[in-house]
Amino acid sequence: MRGREQFDAEEDPTFRARSRTTWEVVRRVAFYLRPYRALAAADILCALISLGFSLVFPRVVQAIIDDVVRGQHADYWLLTAGLAGAFLMRDAFNSLRILVNNVFEQNVIYDMRRDVFARLQRLPVGYFDQRASGDLMTRVIEDVNAVERVLIDGTEQGTIAVLSLAGVMIILLRKNPALAAMALLPVPILAAGTLWYTLTAHRRYRAQRRASSAMNAFLMDSLQGVRQIKAFGRQRHEDERFASRADGLRQSTLGVMKVWAIYQPAMAFAASLGFAVVLWQGGSLVAAQRLTIGQLVSFILYLGLFYEPLGKLHGLNQILQSARAAGERVFDILDTTEERSGTAAPRQVALRQPVRGEVQYEDVGFSYGEGRTALKHITLQARPGQMIALVGPTGAGKSTLVNLLPAFYEVSSGRIVIDGQDIAGVSLESLRAHLSVVSQEAFLFNGTVRENILYGKLDASTEELLAAARAANCHEFIARLPEGYDSRVGERGVKLSVGEKQRVSIARALLKNAPILILDEATASVDTATEKLIQEALERLMANRTSFVIAHRLSTIRHADQILVMLHGEITERGTHEELIEQNGLYAKLSRIQNTTFIEESFERIAVVDEGAVAK
Repeated sequence: MRGREQFDAEEDPTFRARSRTTWEVVRRVAFYLRPYRALAAADILCALISLGFSLVFPRVVQAIIDDVVRGQHADYWLLTAGLAGAFLMRDAFNSLRILVNNVFEQNVIYDMRRDVFARLQRLPVGYFDQRASGDLMTRVIEDVNAVERVLIDGTEQGTIAVLSLAGVMIILLRKNPALAAMALLPVPILAAGTLWYTLTAHRRYRAQRRASSAMNAFLMDSLQGVRQIKAFGRQRHEDERFASRADGLRQSTLGVMKVWAIYQPAMAFAASLGFAVVLWQGGSLVAAQRLTIGQLVSFILYLGLFYEPLGKLHGLNQILQSARAAGERVFDILDTTEERSGTAAPRQVALRQPVRGEVQYEDVGFSYGEGRTALKHITLQARPGQMIALVGPTGAGKSTLVNLLPAFYEVSSGRIVIDGQDIAGVSLESLRAHLSVVSQEAFLFNGTVRENILYGKLDASTEELLAAARAANCHEFIARLPEGYDSRVGERGVKLSVGEKQRVSIARALLKNAPILILDEATASVDTATEKLIQEALERLMANRTSFVIAHRLSTIRHADQILVMLHGEITERGTHEELIEQNGLYAKLSRIQNTTFIEESFERIAVVDEGAVAK
């Protein structure tokens, strides 16, 4: 069974990213190394010194063995002491390398993660409409770690491995060119295996990264909807759905590991053939007294130091392919265009001060994409301090209309002006600094009440904070909380009631004190007593501000300066409550329906009545 019950990340555009070559990923990641050249150099230097002391061991072993054969024992203690000292220095510099490497690694991760998060903050709202939050979290946390490894491990281990190969091969050639040539016999096999793995591994790692994102996205969605899951008794259903995602990750990971389980031992076996050939030929040379036993043992020990970095390069190739798949997803975010700088004019100017709040939509049209027209020929004018109410059924375009004002989306045609200034040329920072938004479903951050209110003005004084809370009718309930304003509200404000969250969000908007207000009516889901408190707070909030109110109850908009009735992305009626009643149109029909809770429901009832009349 496919569909929602068996999610396939490969088919979901949320998880797709543009394919990039390995070189492109390495080049892009290397950019983050530049500020830390000194750390990178220190890391490599420590590794080289540690490697240098490691090369002492085979030479000392040769000396000891040959001395034993010759019956010379006088210098054992000196050789042994020298070997112990070499091991000490090797491990001391290796310890220093690890410390430097960790600082280097964490600095790079920090920079990259900050860049990714900063870019996410500056992407248009439409980007998030098409992507799961869990997928984006996976990119910021897991994928950044995977991408960073190609930089750190590639810089250090790759450089050391290449230098080790070159250095040890020079030693082997100096010790015995014939045996060195035999040691190189497995190299073509190793090179062919590496090429095959490189060309085939990317698709497996890409599938693994997508499966990981699919599971994380589902997990976040389930955690946020845990109350609905419990309310509908769907725990077993969700268990099965999660098992499907987890199994996708398990299968894709096993696909990677199965190939690695064959590739890595095969390469190790190819290298061991070199040992076997060298041992066979070296034994013959010892028997012919053309090579001492100590020289053969020393050569074999150096040979181990030759094949060891080859094994590391194979491991780095695995990391590189994983990092390439993760890098595609990280750079998909970093390469996405930020909220546009403007087409009519660059968004470089600020709104002219003081902002009075006169707003005009001039023949505005908007489309979410081809064949998805949301608004057509919207023209309206809101004078400073006026309340503009928007009514209409779900999908009429009310939210889209107000979302164009803070430039969450860009108009497709026409223009929007504030105090005669086209907002297409206004910087987003200046534009949004003069707008406050209170949504129907209040969002609170997982912090304290104080932090959530201060979000409206980070440098507000305690007096300003308390004044906003009192004006929003929330000071009393906050004072009753265990820690008052320092009480934590929980994720999305879960520790507060709907009405309490709404009043905190109104206090936040009051503290911002912006001249233009967008209000998705905040009293739709509360009891009568709470509605009265919220309505009082909203009246204080809207005072002397230009307000755009998406109305869910007619009782809250009877005194609006303009009421706009919207259908299918167009304004079909406009006027005051009294004027619309006199027009005897859709709004008048709406107002005559008794005992109506929400406007959207009323539109449905009107549609049923109208269809019945047509049938008769």
